[in-house]
Amino acid sequence: MNDMTAIPTANAGRQADGRPHAIVIGAGFGGLAAAVRLGARGYRVTVVERLDAPGGRAYVFRQDGFTFDAGPTIITAPYLFDELWALCGRRREDDVDLRPLDPFYVIRFDDGTEFRCSSDRDKMRAEIARLAPEDLDAFDPFVAASKDIYDIAFAELAHVPFHDLSRLVRSVPDIVRLGGYRSVYSLVARFFKNEKTRIAFSFHPLLIGGSPFRTTAYYCLITHLEKLHGVHYAVGGTGALVRGLVGLIVGQGNSVRLGADVEEIVIERGRAAGVKLSSGEQITADIVVSNADTAWTYSRLVGQRAKRRRWTDRKLEAASYSMGLFVWYFGTRRRHEDVYHHTIVLGPRYRGLIDDIFQNKVLAADMSLYLHRPSASDPSLAPEGCDAFYALAPVPNLASGIDWQTAAEPFRQAIERRLEETVLPGFSREVVTSRMMSPKDFEERLLSTNGAGFSFEPRLFQSAWFRPHNRSEDVPGLFFVGAGTHPGAGVPGVLSSAKVLDAVVPDAATLKRNGPGVR
Repeated sequence: MNDMTAIPTANAGRQADGRPHAIVIGAGFGGLAAAVRLGARGYRVTVVERLDAPGGRAYVFRQDGFTFDAGPTIITAPYLFDELWALCGRRREDDVDLRPLDPFYVIRFDDGTEFRCSSDRDKMRAEIARLAPEDLDAFDPFVAASKDIYDIAFAELAHVPFHDLSRLVRSVPDIVRLGGYRSVYSLVARFFKNEKTRIAFSFHPLLIGGSPFRTTAYYCLITHLEKLHGVHYAVGGTGALVRGLVGLIVGQGNSVRLGADVEEIVIERGRAAGVKLSSGEQITADIVVSNADTAWTYSRLVGQRAKRRRWTDRKLEAASYSMGLFVWYFGTRRRHEDVYHHTIVLGPRYRGLIDDIFQNKVLAADMSLYLHRPSASDPSLAPEGCDAFYALAPVPNLASGIDWQTAAEPFRQAIERRLEETVLPGFSREVVTSRMMSPKDFEERLLSTNGAGFSFEPRLFQSAWFRPHNRSEDVPGLFFVGAGTHPGAGVPGVLSSAKVLDAVVPDAATLKRNGPGVR
């Protein structure tokens, strides 16, 4: 059951009102943000979502009185949401309460030691002095390097299109100067000597689908992003943000259609001209924006109806995709006050486990977990006296050949044992509700290629200009938002991808005056 089916979605069958029509495929954060931005620029917008509720990866499960956010739970750039509300003449805080967390999260190493990550410089220096005093002098220089990367890679480039090769060429000196050609771990290791501090400052790519040993060092910007804007949670769960965005779309006089499964993007005279639903209904549009998986969009929704020179099936098959995710959602009949809101429970191996996930593609016996306990900060997400959790384990994607139909329950049991050994001793006797998602569910529910949790892996040559562009290189009138386009995965990334549309989609007035041929 999902409580968001009750959200008003405006007049799904409304007739044209003179505004140019934009169809947005998929009601994830990227698609909802795109709809708000297009609506603010004069478009009539219809969001079509195949599931029974909006959210995409931010779907909400309600079960036995517990509320489980299916996917993203860490909000690191709340100003990107504030911008969307401002476009509608509203204040985000009037609809959604975002509250900062301090510390951001607790990292628990396999030997039981902990590292508490915070925006407070003195607290962070005290943590390093306690954990690895030999690295204390490296902290400030690393934070300065993170800020330098943030100022270029995020503040300057995340919201602009990378369609022109010349923009990439102009970025090369910065890539060299900032060490973007290195991996995250490699750059972190230039500053820190102790393996624990190296892990604490290099694990972030796993939050957006990348290996710290292969992801471009530009993602070291996350340290400064967190310090600058903080880590927040939404009261009522991440679904409160989804509901708020749908409310903005409806307030603009636009629509979100649920249970609307897109079978193909209609191509007329070489341009995207609308969509055909699996029901047979065809909806015409002046532009189409896909928040669906980018590889799926090209290979299945466009298919052979357009000549694809850049994103051919062969190229899509050869691409490197992010790891998969196994998520166990569970509720307990009592509260566990000693477990923090965000806890990272590391296993005995770091690089070895990551190599097994990304390169060897085997389901290892050991694991590292992100344990989310939202009821630590918001008791409304669980029945009184109870706790809501999810435990997320990075795992190989479906290219591994793992049969999750048989592997899922044994792996869930392994997660249960690991949690009992570490932060939740004896909790298995208290579990009162449970559900799982595996990479197979990502493939079937979210149409994610290879069941990948975050689309394309964020390696250097799959970033910026090398990533599928926000304006399709192959199909005029087709645009992309979400994890599979620039700038990439993560909540700030997908919201920024919608902001890129402001630069590549013509204003509605221009389109109405000049026709859909304008680019």
